[in-house]
Amino acid sequence: MKLFTTTAIALIAAISAAPAAAQSYGASAQPPAQVPPSQNADKTTPAAPKITPSKGALKAIVELQDAVNKNDYASVPTKVAAANAVATTKEDRYLIGQLHLKAALAAKDNAGMAAAIDAVAGSGYLDAAKTSDLYVALGGTYYNAKQYSQAAAAYQKALALNSANSEALTLLGESQIASGDKAGAASTFQRAIQAKVAAGQKPDEALLKRAVAVAYDAQSPAAVELARQWVSAYPSASSWSDALAIYSNLNHPDVEGTLDLLRLKEATGALKSGSEYAQYIRAAADQSNFNEAQKAYDAAVAANLIDPKKAEYNDLANIKSKPKATAADLAAATKTAQSGMALLRIGDRYAAMGDYAKAVELYRMSMGKPGVDAAIANLHIGMALAHSGDKAGATTALNAVTGPRAGIAKFWLTYLNQKA
Repeated sequence: MKLFTTTAIALIAAISAAPAAAQSYGASAQPPAQVPPSQNADKTTPAAPKITPSKGALKAIVELQDAVNKNDYASVPTKVAAANAVATTKEDRYLIGQLHLKAALAAKDNAGMAAAIDAVAGSGYLDAAKTSDLYVALGGTYYNAKQYSQAAAAYQKALALNSANSEALTLLGESQIASGDKAGAASTFQRAIQAKVAAGQKPDEALLKRAVAVAYDAQSPAAVELARQWVSAYPSASSWSDALAIYSNLNHPDVEGTLDLLRLKEATGALKSGSEYAQYIRAAADQSNFNEAQKAYDAAVAANLIDPKKAEYNDLANIKSKPKATAADLAAATKTAQSGMALLRIGDRYAAMGDYAKAVELYRMSMGKPGVDAAIANLHIGMALAHSGDKAGATTALNAVTGPRAGIAKFWLTYLNQKA
């Protein structure tokens, strides 16, 4: 009588095309051409228990094993069927499935592998987590064979057995992308990120970037929230630039909103090109905020991003000749202001001069007056308080922003939370 010692460790390790538990997609956030060997192979129970088949099934199972060991793969389906006909225990069914799997692996028979793993799963011998890992391994085999719908189905089975299998989630997303289901992939990656957060873990930046890229490519509204999560977890000039560009491209903010996004880019160091600075300078100048326009122009020239001699920037050079407001000018203008919007714009000029206390005072004076959007006033109050270091006040003001500008306020809140 022979004893059988093969366990899930050998099964997973034997599947050379299985996917990795912590897939890294690289800086370009592109899908892998192939999925590498599974890291789950050495995470299962290290000890391999001896498995004894029932007396009634022993002969048929030994005959199946002999056929597999002799590479007689043509006779394996018949012997599998014969062994299953006399199997009575979960050990019997597991051993039959394991031997079928070994033969299918050697024969590179993906359909046979799928049937064998279904049999192993159906035996009930392995726990749900180990069985889930087997389906992940199967999914990797299908993925590398460019059978993406079958790979996705395998990963779905893995998740049905173990919803916490993060490897299955991320690779399900890759399979959905490869099969053309970008929206489904975006949703899957979002689930993977949420699962990491729920487990108290920080999602890998590669996963966040991949999720953002896929959601944006699918023109999914989820791209904005994913971009905010990315820049929140991994703030940099580059991530801020990309995240705000994604928001702008998907939401098409008005002139006021665009200027407030450019102000945020400036605050986060994300203004990295002459064209962006030029857009910022022109937007500020269009509101006659020449103090802010001049400040941005000087910064761009100092950073060698704008060459005043170039024809494309000729109009910006005229900023120098525009009248710049002084504190006395603004105090006088406040007394004669005829509208709420005039008060709000005076507040913007105070903010450009760095007098955030006066800016907040003017913004609050403007609120409730005809023609003043409370969302703009609250947003600008939050921005000014963020610059002044009043985190609590800024948070209250930014949380009060509703409507189309709420998305911009959330990005300012993200910036606020990153300040010391």
